[in-house]
Amino acid sequence: MGDIALRNNVKIFGQGNDALLFAHGFGCDQNMWRLITPAFSQNYRIIVFDYVGCGKSEASAYNIERYSTLDGYAQDLIEICEELNLKNITFVGHSVSAMIGAVALIKKTALFSSMVWIGPSPCYVNDDIYTGGFDKKDLDDLLDIMENNYLGWAGFLAPAIMKNGDRPELASELEESFCATDTFITKRFAKVTFFSDNRNDLSKIKIPVLIMQCADDIIAPESVGDYISAKVANSKIVRMKATGHCPHLSHPKETIQIIQDFLAENNYSNA
Repeated sequence: MGDIALRNNVKIFGQGNDALLFAHGFGCDQNMWRLITPAFSQNYRIIVFDYVGCGKSEASAYNIERYSTLDGYAQDLIEICEELNLKNITFVGHSVSAMIGAVALIKKTALFSSMVWIGPSPCYVNDDIYTGGFDKKDLDDLLDIMENNYLGWAGFLAPAIMKNGDRPELASELEESFCATDTFITKRFAKVTFFSDNRNDLSKIKIPVLIMQCADDIIAPESVGDYISAKVANSKIVRMKATGHCPHLSHPKETIQIIQDFLAENNYSNA
């Protein structure tokens, strides 16, 4: 593999002609998919990677200008796909990666055949006509805490995001993931994530999209899932029993089944 695959710590495994590309959420890495990917590896070519600054990516590749918007991360996706000569890709994106995938799709429509968005949000900030889940001041305060007390921020946010308080090991894993990332890059990725607005991109998406909406998700509340479903013409929303924002960790069996059903509905030969 070339420089791009090394930059993003790309891993490829599995069998099949169709590709499943898994893109992790903010503050995470490809290891977050470990409970999901084995279920698809016998029938699909599986690709996982780390965004620059996460996991075992090359943090030295970080460029403030390139990654000042989601476009830079979307360009990374496109470059990974092109380097690996991937075709007929089903993109599976968690959280902010859903909109990163949307931006990549708009730039290079031919690369993707369908998308799965887990806990997506096109805009996290409330305004007069939209409920994203956060007031701007709340996010400003959260970023201030992140800047001044990163460990405290991680310890506070991880359990709130993960939910499932009866299994504290889940929140601990997310907190450890936050703390394992490059803090300089993560702080800037947080600002890009929480203040991006991709609402106008949704109507441009024409391929099949699965929206996986968790219960009791503080990052992507039900109103956001409904908004996306109304704006993306060829979309299907599934309301999960899973609670929190990371069902691929907390409820992997339900997550797998919903994705498998979506692939079967879209007549994939390997589904």
